[in-house]
Amino acid sequence: MSALSSRASRAGAYLIAVGTLQFVGAMVAVQLAYPGYSDFSNYISDLGNTSTSPWHLVFNLSIGVLGLFALVGIAAAWGSFPPGATRAVGLPLLMVAGFAAILVGLFPENVNPTVHGLVSLLVFLPGGLALVVLGVGMGAGSGWAGGRGYSYLLGAITLASLAFFVPDGMTSSPWYPGFVERLIVFPVLLWALGVAVHLLRLPRDGPSPVAPGPAPG
Repeated sequence: MSALSSRASRAGAYLIAVGTLQFVGAMVAVQLAYPGYSDFSNYISDLGNTSTSPWHLVFNLSIGVLGLFALVGIAAAWGSFPPGATRAVGLPLLMVAGFAAILVGLFPENVNPTVHGLVSLLVFLPGGLALVVLGVGMGAGSGWAGGRGYSYLLGAITLASLAFFVPDGMTSSPWYPGFVERLIVFPVLLWALGVAVHLLRLPRDGPSPVAPGPAPG
Protein backbone atom coordinates (compact mmCIF):
# COMPACT_ATOMS: atom_id res chain seq x y z
CA MET A 1 0.00 0.00 0.00
CA SER A 2 1.49 3.35 -1.01
CA ALA A 3 1.71 6.21 1.44
CA LEU A 4 -0.98 8.09 -0.52
CA SER A 5 -3.42 5.16 -0.56
CA SER A 6 -2.69 4.53 3.12
CA ARG A 7 -3.66 8.10 4.01
CA ALA A 8 -6.79 7.81 1.88
CA SER A 9 -7.70 4.54 3.59
CA ARG A 10 -7.31 6.03 7.05
CA ALA A 11 -9.34 9.09 6.07
CA GLY A 12 -12.04 6.76 4.76
CA ALA A 13 -12.00 4.79 8.00
CA TYR A 14 -12.50 7.96 10.06
CA LEU A 15 -15.38 9.07 7.84
CA ILE A 16 -17.09 5.68 8.12
CA ALA A 17 -16.65 5.62 11.90
CA VAL A 18 -17.75 9.22 12.48
CA GLY A 19 -20.74 8.85 10.18
CA THR A 20 -21.87 5.71 11.99
CA LEU A 21 -21.33 7.00 15.52
CA GLN A 22 -23.03 10.34 14.94
CA PHE A 23 -26.07 8.52 13.52
CA VAL A 24 -26.32 6.22 16.52
CA GLY A 25 -26.00 9.22 18.82
CA ALA A 26 -28.67 11.11 16.91
CA MET A 27 -31.08 8.19 17.11
CA VAL A 28 -30.67 8.02 20.87
CA ALA A 29 -31.11 11.79 21.32
CA VAL A 30 -34.19 12.00 19.09
CA GLN A 31 -35.79 9.00 20.80
CA LEU A 32 -35.38 10.66 24.19
CA ALA A 33 -37.14 13.76 22.88
CA TYR A 34 -39.98 11.76 21.25
CA PRO A 35 -42.88 11.22 23.72
CA GLY A 36 -43.92 7.59 23.98
CA TYR A 37 -41.44 6.32 21.39
CA SER A 38 -40.80 2.56 21.56
CA ASP A 39 -37.88 0.58 20.12
CA PHE A 40 -40.33 -2.29 19.64
CA SER A 41 -43.45 -0.75 18.12
CA ASN A 42 -42.10 2.31 16.28
CA TYR A 43 -40.28 2.38 12.98
CA ILE A 44 -36.82 3.94 12.99
CA SER A 45 -38.11 6.36 10.35
CA ASP A 46 -40.72 7.64 12.83
CA LEU A 47 -37.81 9.61 14.29
CA GLY A 48 -37.72 11.64 11.07
CA ASN A 49 -41.48 12.11 10.75
CA THR A 50 -41.99 15.84 10.39
CA SER A 51 -45.45 15.67 11.98
CA THR A 52 -44.75 13.61 15.09
CA SER A 53 -41.03 13.75 15.88
CA PRO A 54 -40.00 16.88 17.83
CA TRP A 55 -36.41 16.58 16.61
CA HIS A 56 -37.10 15.27 13.11
CA LEU A 57 -34.59 17.67 11.59
CA VAL A 58 -31.78 16.17 13.69
CA PHE A 59 -32.59 12.65 12.56
CA ASN A 60 -33.02 13.52 8.89
CA LEU A 61 -29.77 15.50 8.80
CA SER A 62 -27.96 12.74 10.66
CA ILE A 63 -28.98 9.95 8.29
CA GLY A 64 -27.96 12.19 5.40
CA VAL A 65 -24.53 12.63 6.96
CA LEU A 66 -24.32 8.87 7.50
CA GLY A 67 -24.97 8.23 3.82
CA LEU A 68 -22.61 10.96 2.60
CA PHE A 69 -19.74 9.90 4.86
CA ALA A 70 -20.27 6.27 3.86
CA LEU A 71 -20.06 7.16 0.17
CA VAL A 72 -16.89 9.22 0.51
CA GLY A 73 -15.33 6.88 3.08
CA ILE A 74 -15.83 3.77 0.96
CA ALA A 75 -14.42 5.52 -2.10
CA ALA A 76 -11.37 6.67 -0.12
CA ALA A 77 -10.70 3.24 1.40
CA TRP A 78 -11.52 1.27 -1.77
CA GLY A 79 -7.97 0.09 -2.40
CA SER A 80 -7.62 -1.41 1.09
CA PHE A 81 -10.42 -3.94 0.61
CA PRO A 82 -9.57 -7.37 -0.86
CA PRO A 83 -9.34 -6.93 -4.65
CA GLY A 84 -11.37 -8.85 -7.16
CA ALA A 85 -15.01 -9.49 -7.97
CA THR A 86 -16.19 -9.28 -4.37
CA ARG A 87 -14.85 -5.75 -4.01
CA ALA A 88 -16.21 -4.76 -7.42
CA VAL A 89 -19.69 -5.93 -6.40
CA GLY A 90 -19.77 -5.46 -2.62
CA LEU A 91 -18.52 -1.88 -2.32
CA PRO A 92 -20.87 -0.49 -4.99
CA LEU A 93 -23.74 -2.18 -3.15
CA LEU A 94 -22.70 -0.34 0.01
CA MET A 95 -22.50 2.89 -1.94
CA VAL A 96 -26.04 2.35 -3.22
CA ALA A 97 -27.12 1.91 0.40
CA GLY A 98 -25.26 5.09 1.38
CA PHE A 99 -26.87 7.14 -1.38
CA ALA A 100 -30.30 5.73 -0.47
CA ALA A 101 -29.70 6.76 3.16
CA ILE A 102 -29.31 10.36 2.00
CA LEU A 103 -32.65 10.08 0.20
CA VAL A 104 -34.30 8.64 3.32
CA GLY A 105 -33.48 11.90 5.09
CA LEU A 106 -34.70 13.98 2.15
CA PHE A 107 -38.02 12.12 1.87
CA PRO A 108 -39.39 11.49 5.38
CA GLU A 109 -42.06 8.80 5.76
CA ASN A 110 -44.95 11.25 6.05
CA VAL A 111 -43.82 13.54 3.22
CA ASN A 112 -43.58 10.94 0.46
CA PRO A 113 -44.35 7.44 1.78
CA THR A 114 -43.85 5.71 -1.59
CA VAL A 115 -40.40 7.15 -2.23
CA HIS A 116 -39.45 6.72 1.42
CA GLY A 117 -40.38 3.04 1.36
CA LEU A 118 -38.41 2.44 -1.84
CA VAL A 119 -35.24 4.18 -0.69
CA SER A 120 -35.45 2.46 2.70
CA LEU A 121 -35.44 -0.90 0.90
CA LEU A 122 -32.43 0.31 -1.09
CA VAL A 123 -30.63 0.85 2.21
CA PHE A 124 -31.61 -2.50 3.72
CA LEU A 125 -31.20 -4.99 0.86
CA PRO A 126 -27.95 -3.79 -0.76
CA GLY A 127 -26.44 -3.30 2.70
CA GLY A 128 -27.11 -6.88 3.76
CA LEU A 129 -26.04 -8.33 0.42
CA ALA A 130 -22.81 -6.32 0.48
CA LEU A 131 -21.73 -7.81 3.81
CA VAL A 132 -22.17 -11.35 2.51
CA VAL A 133 -20.44 -10.61 -0.81
CA LEU A 134 -17.49 -8.86 0.83
CA GLY A 135 -17.19 -11.73 3.30
CA VAL A 136 -16.47 -14.08 0.39
CA GLY A 137 -13.36 -12.05 -0.44
CA MET A 138 -12.04 -12.06 3.12
CA GLY A 139 -10.01 -15.23 2.70
CA ALA A 140 -6.59 -16.25 3.95
CA GLY A 141 -3.89 -13.86 2.81
CA SER A 142 -6.34 -11.06 2.05
CA GLY A 143 -5.52 -9.10 5.18
CA TRP A 144 -9.16 -9.51 6.19
CA ALA A 145 -9.36 -13.22 7.01
CA GLY A 146 -10.41 -12.62 10.60
CA GLY A 147 -13.48 -10.73 9.40
CA ARG A 148 -15.02 -13.35 7.13
CA GLY A 149 -17.28 -14.94 9.73
CA TYR A 150 -18.08 -11.52 11.20
CA SER A 151 -19.21 -10.25 7.81
CA TYR A 152 -21.20 -13.39 6.97
CA LEU A 153 -22.99 -13.39 10.33
CA LEU A 154 -24.00 -9.74 10.31
CA GLY A 155 -25.07 -9.88 6.67
CA ALA A 156 -27.17 -12.98 7.34
CA ILE A 157 -28.91 -11.32 10.31
CA THR A 158 -29.79 -8.30 8.17
CA LEU A 159 -31.13 -10.36 5.26
CA ALA A 160 -33.06 -12.82 7.45
CA SER A 161 -34.67 -9.98 9.38
CA LEU A 162 -35.54 -8.20 6.13
CA ALA A 163 -37.30 -11.35 4.90
CA PHE A 164 -39.67 -11.10 7.88
CA PHE A 165 -39.96 -7.33 7.70
CA VAL A 166 -40.93 -6.71 4.07
CA PRO A 167 -44.13 -8.81 3.88
CA ASP A 168 -45.32 -7.50 7.26
CA GLY A 169 -45.56 -11.10 8.38
CA MET A 170 -45.09 -10.24 12.06
CA THR A 171 -47.66 -7.48 12.50
CA SER A 172 -49.17 -9.24 15.52
CA SER A 173 -45.82 -9.47 17.30
CA PRO A 174 -44.98 -6.91 20.01
CA TRP A 175 -41.48 -6.83 18.51
CA TYR A 176 -42.74 -5.56 15.17
CA PRO A 177 -41.83 -3.33 13.46
CA GLY A 178 -39.24 -1.57 15.61
CA PHE A 179 -37.18 -4.45 16.95
CA VAL A 180 -37.19 -6.34 13.64
CA GLU A 181 -36.15 -3.21 11.74
CA ARG A 182 -33.27 -2.72 14.17
CA LEU A 183 -32.14 -6.28 13.44
CA ILE A 184 -31.87 -5.16 9.81
CA VAL A 185 -30.03 -1.90 10.41
CA PHE A 186 -27.82 -2.43 13.45
CA PRO A 187 -25.72 -5.31 12.02
CA VAL A 188 -24.67 -3.07 9.12
CA LEU A 189 -23.77 -0.26 11.53
CA LEU A 190 -21.78 -2.68 13.69
CA TRP A 191 -20.01 -4.01 10.60
CA ALA A 192 -19.11 -0.46 9.55
CA LEU A 193 -17.49 0.22 12.92
CA GLY A 194 -15.55 -3.05 12.77
CA VAL A 195 -14.33 -2.26 9.28
CA ALA A 196 -13.28 1.25 10.30
CA VAL A 197 -11.24 -0.15 13.19
CA HIS A 198 -9.58 -2.71 10.92
CA LEU A 199 -8.73 -0.11 8.29
CA LEU A 200 -7.05 2.00 10.96
CA ARG A 201 -4.99 -1.02 12.06
CA LEU A 202 -3.59 -1.68 8.58
CA PRO A 203 0.10 -0.80 8.14
CA ARG A 204 0.83 2.55 6.59
CA ASP A 205 3.11 0.97 3.97
CA GLY A 206 3.48 -2.45 2.47
CA PRO A 207 0.99 -5.28 2.02
CA SER A 208 -1.88 -5.79 4.40
CA PRO A 209 -1.29 -8.51 7.02
CA VAL A 210 -3.76 -11.22 7.82
CA ALA A 211 -6.08 -9.94 10.52
CA PRO A 212 -5.22 -11.72 13.80
CA GLY A 213 -7.74 -14.02 15.37
CA PRO A 214 -11.42 -13.15 15.09
CA ALA A 215 -10.87 -9.41 14.86
CA PRO A 216 -13.64 -7.80 12.78
CA GLY A 217 -12.79 -6.40 9.43
